[in-house]
Amino acid sequence: MDRINIKSLEVIAKHGVHPEEKTHSQLFVVSAALCFDLRPAGMSDDLGKTLDYSHVCQEIKKFIVGSSFDLIETIAERLAEKLLMDNPQLKKVWIEVGKPEAKMPVNLETVSVEIERSRHTAYIGLGSNLGDRKAYLRFAIGELRKVSGCKVLQVSKFINTAPYGYANQDDFLNGCLVLSTLQEPFELLETLIEIENKAGRVRDIRWGPRTLDLDIIMYDDLFISTDRLRIPHPEMQKRDFVLRPLSEIAPGLLHPVYKKTVSEMLTELGDKS
Repeated sequence: MDRINIKSLEVIAKHGVHPEEKTHSQLFVVSAALCFDLRPAGMSDDLGKTLDYSHVCQEIKKFIVGSSFDLIETIAERLAEKLLMDNPQLKKVWIEVGKPEAKMPVNLETVSVEIERSRHTAYIGLGSNLGDRKAYLRFAIGELRKVSGCKVLQVSKFINTAPYGYANQDDFLNGCLVLSTLQEPFELLETLIEIENKAGRVRDIRWGPRTLDLDIIMYDDLFISTDRLRIPHPEMQKRDFVLRPLSEIAPGLLHPVYKKTVSEMLTELGDKS
């Protein structure tokens, strides 16, 4: 992948575990690789089609000077998040934060941390069949918009559907959304569970009534199969209430196992019905 490299940017700031490190400035050295498609800029010679790395350097310096953390790990993590969220064209960033003046019981040139973070696309299914169903779905969307490192890109229309698996309950209101996220799959799962809990979700009957149900339908083209999480959702190809709203916002999305698009799976499901 193409990348713009920023090497050894020196910043004077106040970070560290020791109290004196919060009051006395120290030297920090930051390097970054900003990964995205540089061909449009290279072909057009147009600054508007790339990143102004002078501006990026100023933003890095402003962020590090304007914050205060105990750990250089936190500096790197928050900086990576800021760069990815502020610059939608970035696909991935690599960050190294060094602390040449770190208080250590041994002599060394510097200590540093390196991290690599990427932007991911997740497709989330939403459902509710208790109380004000529409309000619960809107609540979930609003909560996801508040999550650091997440951005809701598109939301389908809501559809009324018959219950699945356990028929003795009210109809559901269902939808899907596209989420740009810096969270890894299991982090995202915990985020969704937390939002469900805030909505008063009770898990007493499998496929039973619920105020809010949030599922990771797909996450990039990733395949995961564990007791806790399965991606793509193992039932998605059987569920009209997933495929219909998903086909509205991502008809060409390709299932990484079946190698069929959402539209194709929806057509096949309709034929079987």
